[in-house]
Amino acid sequence: MLGLLSFPGERTGYELKKWADSSLRFFYWSPAISQIYAELRRLESCGYATSRRSGPEEPRAKRAYAITDAGRTALSRWASAGQDPGAPVLKHPLLLRVWLGHLTQPEQLRALVHEHVARTRGELKEVRDALARADGVEAWGHPQIALRWSERRLISEVELAEAMLGDLEGL
Repeated sequence: MLGLLSFPGERTGYELKKWADSSLRFFYWSPAISQIYAELRRLESCGYATSRRSGPEEPRAKRAYAITDAGRTALSRWASAGQDPGAPVLKHPLLLRVWLGHLTQPEQLRALVHEHVARTRGELKEVRDALARADGVEAWGHPQIALRWSERRLISEVELAEAMLGDLEGL
C-alpha cells in the first residue's frame, strides 16, 4: 500500500484498488478492498500516511490518502536495502491440477489448459492496455518496466501452456 501511495498525488482506497488491479497484480498481488482500508488505517496510525476527507460539495464523502515523509523514508529504506529479495514464489493452480492429472480425465485437463490460455491472453491484453495508459507519464517510468516484464511473462505463460497441451496429447 505504501508503494502505491509513493507516487505523486492523493488517492482513495478505491483508486488504490483500481491501480493495484491494473498494474501490481500482474507481477505481485492485488489486495482485497477490505485489506486496503485496513492497511491504510494501520499506515496512518504508524505515521506513514495521512488522510483527508472530501468536502461537503462531494455527493459522497471520500477519504484520500497520501504518504508522509516518514512513510517515504521507511519505504525508501526497504526498497534500497541491499538484501537479496528472495526467490519468486510460484503457486500455479493449473500445474497442481496437471500434477494430479492421474486423478482426472485427459479431456478435462486439456479443457483447463485451454481456459488458462484464454484467461492469460485476456490478462496480456490488460497489461498492454495499462502500458498504453502509462505511456508518456513520467512518474510511471518504473511501473512501466514492471508492466513490460509482466507482458513478457504472460507471453511466455501462453507459450508454456500451449506446449503443455502438446505434452498432454502425448500421454
